[in-house]
Amino acid sequence: MGDIRNPKLLYLKGGLFLLLGLLSAGVLVAEHANWRFFGLLAIAIWAFARAYYFAFYVIQHYVDPEFRFAGLWSFLQYALSRKTGPQPPGPQADQDQ
Repeated sequence: MGDIRNPKLLYLKGGLFLLLGLLSAGVLVAEHANWRFFGLLAIAIWAFARAYYFAFYVIQHYVDPEFRFAGLWSFLQYALSRKTGPQPPGPQADQDQ
């Protein structure tokens, strides 16, 4: 099965993800109706969204523009296989000697 390329189907898929998230969060908040739970749920959702953004956008645009991730599993394999951290731009330290 190939990638979805139809814009209408992509919007439908995004809308269904949004609906699923809203429904599940709504049920959780309804079952545990207090501000502390709601705040922790909001922080968890925000943190996971930022982690997802980091795994795809930040890595591809700022750390390794050559690598393209196929999903979270691909990112995990990439992150575990890296032997060194990102190299700072500019001349190498060993070239100064």
